[in-house]
Parts: sequence; C-alpha cells; structure tokens
Amino acid sequence: MSYRYTIAVPIAALAAGISGPVQAEIRCNGNYQLVKGQEIATPYCADNNLAEVARKFGIRVSAAEIRDNPATKGEVCRIAGRDNSVQQTCQSFQSFGRGGR
Repeated sequence: MSYRYTIAVPIAALAAGISGPVQAEIRCNGNYQLVKGQEIATPYCADNNLAEVARKFGIRVSAAEIRDNPATKGEVCRIAGRDNSVQQTCQSFQSFGRGGR
C-alpha cells in the first residue's frame, strides 16, 4: 500500500500545480492588445473599448455582453458608434456612409 501513496502524492501535487494561476492577463490600450510592448488590434480589446465608450454614453453593458451577443453589440454601436474611438469596431453596424443618415 505504501507504494500506491508514493506515486499518488506526487501526481496529485503535479496536477495541483498545473491548475494554478498560470493565465496571463490580457492588457488593452483602447482597441489594441499590448503584446511584448507592441500594440496589436484585437476583437477582444475592441469589445472592451466599446463597452467603456458605451458606459460613457450611459449604456449599462459589460464587455462580456458585447462579445457574447451580437445583437447587444449592434444596439450599442447604433447608439455610441459615432464616437471616433469605436467607429472601426462598429463599422458593420452603422448605416451612415452607405447612403444612410
């Protein structure tokens, strides 16, 4: 029986170490993700930025809601999409510039 415990304990310790806090935090600067000091345009950061701009317009929405629900993103874009910092993010939801008003 002691042989079984000598193997089980290191395996359990290894499994606990793997499931620990290994995830890196995604850092955004507006629509851009900071990767090794460089800014890369990512949909994740663009959605975070859109949620932040939406809150400035008085819309209570989270970045996760925008990412998870295209209808919510469209609604937010129709209200706050004219803001310069989110125009590119909301481009597919805007009617102005394509003959709209």
